[in-house]
Amino acid sequence: MECLKGKSVYRGIALGKISVLKKTDYVVKRTKVENADEEIERVERAKKLACTQLQRLYEKALKEVGEASAAIFEVHQMMLEDADFNEAIENIIRTQEVNAEYAVASAGDSFSEMFASMDDDYMRARAADIKDISERLVQNLAGNADNDLQFAEPVIVVADDLTPSETVQMDKEKILAFVTVHGSTNSHTAILARMMNIPALIGVNMDLEKLKTGMEAVVDGFKGEMILEPTEEAKKAAFTKISEEKEKANLLLELKGKENRTRSGKKIEIYANIGSASDVGYVLENDAGGIGLFRSEFLYIGRNELPGEEEQFQAYKQVAQNMAGKKVIIRTLDIGADKQADYLKLGKEENPALGYRAIRICLTQPEIFKAQLRAIFRASAYGNISIMYPMITSVEEVKRIQRIVTEVKKELYECDIPYKDVEEGIMIETPAAVMISDELAEMVDFFSIGTNDLTQYTLAIDRQNEKLDSFYKPHHKAILKMIQMVVDNSHKAGKWTGICGELGADMELTETFVKMGVDELSVAPSAVLKLRKIIREMK
Repeated sequence: MECLKGKSVYRGIALGKISVLKKTDYVVKRTKVENADEEIERVERAKKLACTQLQRLYEKALKEVGEASAAIFEVHQMMLEDADFNEAIENIIRTQEVNAEYAVASAGDSFSEMFASMDDDYMRARAADIKDISERLVQNLAGNADNDLQFAEPVIVVADDLTPSETVQMDKEKILAFVTVHGSTNSHTAILARMMNIPALIGVNMDLEKLKTGMEAVVDGFKGEMILEPTEEAKKAAFTKISEEKEKANLLLELKGKENRTRSGKKIEIYANIGSASDVGYVLENDAGGIGLFRSEFLYIGRNELPGEEEQFQAYKQVAQNMAGKKVIIRTLDIGADKQADYLKLGKEENPALGYRAIRICLTQPEIFKAQLRAIFRASAYGNISIMYPMITSVEEVKRIQRIVTEVKKELYECDIPYKDVEEGIMIETPAAVMISDELAEMVDFFSIGTNDLTQYTLAIDRQNEKLDSFYKPHHKAILKMIQMVVDNSHKAGKWTGICGELGADMELTETFVKMGVDELSVAPSAVLKLRKIIREMK
C-alpha cells in the first residue's frame, strides 16, 4: 500500500481501478522482419480494432452532439478500407521487409503529404484525417489502445494533466475520479470534476511510468490523498465513506422540485454550467432551473477544423429542445489563453490571458462570429435561448457586436429562416467592465459575472499557475465590492445579474450573494441542490 498526497479540488471518495494516460509520444522504429504475411495480419487486426474504436466514437458523438459532428468518425472508418492506402502498406512491408508499425507510419506520412499538396480544400482537409488514422493504427499495433479516451469500465483517470479536448472526449459515465500531477484548482479538469460530482486531486507527486493501468486505488477528496493497492481495511473504510456520501446525496434529492427561496421569501435562480449537449442530463438530474452558461468553445476544440454552422445549430437546438422551455444561455466563442485550437493559428503569446482571445477573435474574424450567431439564432426557434458575450471591456465593443447581430438577423430574415429576438447579455469579467457597468447596463438585457477571470485580472494572478494558488484569493474584498457594484448598476437600469464563475458555488458566500441582491447563480450541476439547501435554510 502506498499513500500519495495532493490537493483536492472536489471532495468525495472513489474506489476502483486506475487508467493511466501517458503523454509520451510513441517513436516508430524500423525493424527488419522475416515473415511479411505475419506483419500484414497484424495490420488487419489493428484495423479491426480501429473500426471498433471509431464506431464507438461515432455512436457517442451521434448521441451527444448530433449527426453532423459524428460523421467524421464514419469518414475515418471508410478511409481505413481505402484500397490505395492498404496496398501501399502491404507493398512497403513486402518490398522493404519492415515491421507493420513502420509501414503504416510511412504510408500515412506519404498519403498525408499528397492530400496536403492538392488544390481542393476538401482534399487538403483529408490530410489530417489520414494522419489521425495512421497514428491510431500505429498505437493499436504497439498495444497502446488503452490510450483511447473511452473506457470499458468505470476507472480512476490518472494523468500528468488533462487538456479541455481530452476531457471532452471522455465517457463521463465511466469516470470515478481524476488524479493529476499538474493542474490548478481552476483548471478544466477541476471544473469537470465539480460538474460531475466526483473526487479529483491535483499536484500529486507520482511517477506515471511506474503506475500500471488496472492497479486498484482509493481516491479520498476529503483528505487529499490517493492510496495505491489499498489493504482490505483501507477498502472497507472507503466503502463506509462512499455509503455515507450516498446517504447525504439521497437527502438532497428530497429538495427536487422545491423553490430556491429563503425563509423570509427572497428567491434566487439556480442554473447550471455545461460544456456539451451531453451534459444536459446532469442539469435535469440535479433539477437546475436552466442553463446559465453553455461553454460553446468546447465545440471548437479537440478537432482539426472549425465546426460548421449546421453542426453548431444541431448542438444548440438539441440542448434547447431537451431543456423544454427552460432558459439556455449560450456564451459565444471564448477561446484563446488556456483553451487552444491549433487550426485557428492564434500563435504563441507572452501573456495569453491578456491577449488575442474570446470576443477579440470574434470581432477581428467576423465570419467565424457570424456563423456561430446564425446557428444560435436558428436554434432559438426551438427553445428559450439567450446569448452572452465574453471578455467585454468597452461600450464600443458592445456596439460592434450589435451591428454584427443586426446583419445576421437581416440575413436570416431575407432567407426566410425563423428565429426569435433573444435576450442578449455580457459577461462582466474585467475590471474595466465593472467600472463602466452603469453604461453597459443600458445597452444589454443582463449581466453574468465571470468570477474566475475577474479575480485573476483584479489580483494580477494567473489562475492556471499552480505556484500562485496560495495567493489566489477569490474572497478578496475588492472582488466582493466589484460584484456589489455590478449588481447595483444593473438593478438601477432594470436588468438582472447572475454569477457563472466558480465563486457562484462557494457555499461560504451564498448568503452574502443573496444579501447583495444577486439574481442568479450558475454552477456545476452537482452543486445545485446543495445551494438550494443553504438558501432554504436562510432567514
